[in-house]
Amino acid sequence: MRLITSRSIVRNVLVAGVLGAGLLSYGIPAASSVASVARAGGWLRLAHLSPNTPAVDVYLYSVNNPRAEVVLHHVSYGTVSPYLPTPVGTYTVAMRAAGAGASSPPVLSTAVRVHAGAAYTVAGMGPKDGLRLVVLSERLAAPAGHSMVRIIQASMREHLVTVRAKAHLFGRDLAFATATAFQSVRHGEYLVRAAGETESTAHRIALAGGSIHTLVILDAPRRLRIINLTDAVGSQQVPAVAPATGFGGTAPVPGPPLLPWVAVVSAGLLLVAAGLAALRRNRYRLAGRR
Repeated sequence: MRLITSRSIVRNVLVAGVLGAGLLSYGIPAASSVASVARAGGWLRLAHLSPNTPAVDVYLYSVNNPRAEVVLHHVSYGTVSPYLPTPVGTYTVAMRAAGAGASSPPVLSTAVRVHAGAAYTVAGMGPKDGLRLVVLSERLAAPAGHSMVRIIQASMREHLVTVRAKAHLFGRDLAFATATAFQSVRHGEYLVRAAGETESTAHRIALAGGSIHTLVILDAPRRLRIINLTDAVGSQQVPAVAPATGFGGTAPVPGPPLLPWVAVVSAGLLLVAAGLAALRRNRYRLAGRR
């Protein structure tokens, strides 16, 4: 019976040790890699904003590398990926019909140059027969006590849309498939209204001081729709990396915060220490009875 107990202790110690080592290897590189990308790279996100274009697969290649860095599968209208930490360099973004082979000719493609500390959105915009990939440079800083807000007009049913909040006019008669410049807005809560000739919508948003927002106007059943993409928050000026809206694919995203894993690892190491102590006591007890 004591022999079985000893083996059980050994097994528990090994499991706890492996668990602790695995969590350490999982958590620390994930956190350090995000920090290193922030220093040596930028951020890139991908969007499908063409209402009458079917779902697509989006590929991201580094220049002169035939193997895709990222593949986003079945990206449909209104989908915006999270920001992807991206090393400095030149990349090709290619769109293929959903389910098409990776070696098939892309529907369209474009190149984007990623600079250190900069963020970009590559969006498929326009109607299906005039689809194009647009590279938008993002803002990552705002005046004290203000937010920066930009509008992307991606409604095709309403070719001209006016967007305002209280007395602030973000854009009048914004044409389909256009993006405004960023505007400075004092922080606070706003009811943003978007209206075309026959359809409209309203969406309440909170603008924190130092935050950066992109408001996308989309077609929805029987009305317009506004999605609020928070590009950066607060003084850190680091783009958000969580999915903004229905996102599907195989894009790598930064690992989870380090502190929860540190707590789990610490508990695992305590379990290891307790197991070793129990094993030592058990051996001494067995030795004393021989």
